[in-house]
Amino acid sequence: MTEDRKSGLALIAGSIGLIITMAFHPTGHDLFVPGQLEHVARLGVAVHTLALFCIPVLFIGALGLSRRLDAPDRLSLCAVVAYGFAGVAAMNAAAISGLVAPGIARQIVAASSTNAAADTWRMLFAYSGTLNQAFAMVFVVASSTALMLWSAGILRNGVFSRGLGVYGCVLGLLTVVAVLSGHLRLNVHGFGLVVLGQAIWFVVAGVLLCRPGTRPAAGS
Repeated sequence: MTEDRKSGLALIAGSIGLIITMAFHPTGHDLFVPGQLEHVARLGVAVHTLALFCIPVLFIGALGLSRRLDAPDRLSLCAVVAYGFAGVAAMNAAAISGLVAPGIARQIVAASSTNAAADTWRMLFAYSGTLNQAFAMVFVVASSTALMLWSAGILRNGVFSRGLGVYGCVLGLLTVVAVLSGHLRLNVHGFGLVVLGQAIWFVVAGVLLCRPGTRPAAGS
């Protein structure tokens, strides 16, 4: 198996894993549905553990993608650096949402008979949500920037499909504008929409990496 094929399969597998994560991702409110705490907590741990496995898998694929798209303009190098930065933010967001928040929710339920203690844990739960949103925003902006840089390299150097380059540039720009302007909220549905849009790009790029004979244009 060639290195390009391995990288392409990593992009495809990591993207599918993140789609599964978002498809089954519970909300914070689900934790406090009567009688559902343990079930939702276990589900949250499971899907976020999957996400934590997918992040390095995607980065391995991104390294191979950047190697294939490498050119003197160094757009692919800048892209993989931005995506690595995004991966760190995604790791923090997943750990807080999937590993920290359920533990705090258990403390809230356990302290429900003591108002002062429960209020403290609720404050910590809200704080963890704020941290999660901050890391999620960093991930979305940094990963969207990476997609734009890779896509610009595709358009400039004649690698892969021009349609993939156009899609990545448009998707990345619209995502950054929508998030920073506040029009796209990074709740489960909003973040899931971002993940789906990026997954389409990565899966197509992964398929193209797996195809033999897809090489940069001469002189790139």
